[in-house]
Amino acid sequence: MLQRLDLRGVDYILTKPRPAVANRVPVDQAKTVVLPRPEIAGEAPRSAVKEIIEAVKARGDAALLDYTKTFDGVALDQLRVDPSALQDAVDKLPSELRLAMEAAIERIELFHHHQLREPAIVETDGVRVEAYQKPVGRAGLYVPGGRAEYPSTVLMTAVPARVAGVADIALCVPPNRANGGVAPSVLAAAHLSGVSEVFAVGGAQAVAAMAYGTESISPVDVIAGPGNIYVALAKQEVAGDVGIAAAFAGPSEVVVVADATANPDFAAIDVIVQAEHGPDGLAWLVTWDEDVANSVCAAGDRILASAERADDVRATLAEGGYVALVDGPDQAIQVVNAIAPEHLELQCENADQLARSVDNAGAIFCGHTSPASLGDYVAGPSHVLPTFGSARFSSALTVTDFLKDHHIVTASPEGLSKLGPHVVALADQEGLAAHAQSIRLRTDQTS
Repeated sequence: MLQRLDLRGVDYILTKPRPAVANRVPVDQAKTVVLPRPEIAGEAPRSAVKEIIEAVKARGDAALLDYTKTFDGVALDQLRVDPSALQDAVDKLPSELRLAMEAAIERIELFHHHQLREPAIVETDGVRVEAYQKPVGRAGLYVPGGRAEYPSTVLMTAVPARVAGVADIALCVPPNRANGGVAPSVLAAAHLSGVSEVFAVGGAQAVAAMAYGTESISPVDVIAGPGNIYVALAKQEVAGDVGIAAAFAGPSEVVVVADATANPDFAAIDVIVQAEHGPDGLAWLVTWDEDVANSVCAAGDRILASAERADDVRATLAEGGYVALVDGPDQAIQVVNAIAPEHLELQCENADQLARSVDNAGAIFCGHTSPASLGDYVAGPSHVLPTFGSARFSSALTVTDFLKDHHIVTASPEGLSKLGPHVVALADQEGLAAHAQSIRLRTDQTS
């Protein structure tokens, strides 16, 4: 099920080659391993994405309809889903599913309300600075489709935006190939979580439409949500013209760290869970016990024998599935920090303590009864997480992705008199005479 790597006795564990570092063992005297990682994309996908974006900018809705027919096999008359369909989808939800959505919304709201900051006022030396947050005016959410329906992703993106105070939330989701519609569960989740409008469009073309606008889709201020490699690359391309929430939210990833206390079935199913999302993903088992490696792989084979998406999972694991043998917990964390996975599960002793030593991971799940699937649906934090190593510098989607910090500075004459000379000294040093003069004119006339 998994490709095996023996990392025992390795000094440096990297995900790409790096030069020697001062005061460390020289590279040529150390045992260094560069961990395998799927290529993010070649030139062909990047070129295709750029072409799609330019076409949408030039042709608007016509380009969206053409790409929807080409990529999704659906000929649509309009892109916007009738608003009445959202309420209708809620009315027809099975009771258990509606209760599940409402429970998830409640927990997501509760968690994200704690991320809001109260306005702050700092006043010293006659200068008053007020800091406060304001939401963006319009957010665009992307929810994958095609291979499956993801109402959970609607909740995990729309609820944080609504908690942030965003008044206008647009949602793009690929239409169903069978009937050209959007899955009722997705529409219901959109209505329950406060989405303003839904559009049946996916892929890089949806990202372009939200970034630049078309006849049907008004441009947004921030785009959030995961997607395949083309969606992720499109967000990279439009970044700067529009805000891109969180980090590179691409194909799913998991690292499971397991020791002899782990249940092989639990570890195996959790490796399979993220591979179930489709191609280009990454799934690792890391252990310092060969018996654990063998038993987890055997359990995985048993589970896959009857899995609904066995072929998809096997294809993903063939390209991005690994079991790494390490010397112990410390080296396991070195592997984790090098991979910087989207999801990390610690199915081992002292999991809570070990979690504190992790520097790079999108979300950490501690203990044998804390699977990543809990975080995918109801734990509270958003399941939109950084992938492809971007957990080194980024985090999960939060309300701050939909907020802007505003600052108001008010100086009294006394404050300007006291701090003005410092401005003059710094401005003169930088050769910015007008900056210094803006202070001198005021202090001369108010003294």
